[in-house]
Amino acid sequence: MMTISQLFIYPIKSLGGIEVNRAEVTDRGFKYDRRWMLVDRQHRFMTQREIPQLALLKTSIEQDQLIVTNSIKTGNSIRFPIELSTGNKIRCIVWEDDCEALEAGPEINAWFSQQLNMDCKLVYMPDESLRKVDPDYSIDNEITSFSDAYPFLIIGQSSLDDLNSKLSVPIPMNRFRPNIVFEGGYAFEEDEMEHFVINAINFFGVKPCARCVVTTIDQQKAEKGKEPLKTLSSYREKNNKIYFGQNLLHKGNGLIQRGDELRILKRKSPLF
Repeated sequence: MMTISQLFIYPIKSLGGIEVNRAEVTDRGFKYDRRWMLVDRQHRFMTQREIPQLALLKTSIEQDQLIVTNSIKTGNSIRFPIELSTGNKIRCIVWEDDCEALEAGPEINAWFSQQLNMDCKLVYMPDESLRKVDPDYSIDNEITSFSDAYPFLIIGQSSLDDLNSKLSVPIPMNRFRPNIVFEGGYAFEEDEMEHFVINAINFFGVKPCARCVVTTIDQQKAEKGKEPLKTLSSYREKNNKIYFGQNLLHKGNGLIQRGDELRILKRKSPLF
């Protein structure tokens, strides 16, 4: 039997995530997941790909407040409401998508600019901002938040165990920034998941996740290395892309929690 072993949300895109015992599935992913994002002067999204020190900014939630803490500067944190309903409307860019967002207040923007030593703004995706997933993989005009492209990413614990067995120094799951982790399956079984159910919510594996340099960044030190991409390239590379994890779409809302069973209803051909 396969069961959910870990759940993660990332309130601000490319900052530290939060492991939770239960998560609410909404129309665009887990509640609070990647509804916030940092943008540069051109209102283009910022990630660890170019700015590894984003990993040092850790997030936590207390009631309706989002707290961001610089993990290497004791006592350096900021707190603000986790949802934003009013503010200056701006257009921002996430990959090829142009999205409407609300700009955070000047004191919040000043704090982030100071932490990163560069001008930036924090923006929020309001409910009326509907960012569609790639139509080539869409099933029913699904939407997503400020995620790279899809509402969910799933990885099997066995897949990470398999990778770590090939590494001289094992790495944690946080390098891959999944939303859902399951245990009980075999290595890379998520590759075969075309349709599965968790607590009466339907999930669909629509696209293997191609990995980037973020996986090589130590999330505690913000230091880059060569692994795990170097090792993954030896057995998980196809068409010049390295794959680890499965992107998901879904149908239905509700709660899922650790220990919930994952039942596969339909499989597809393995990726490798």
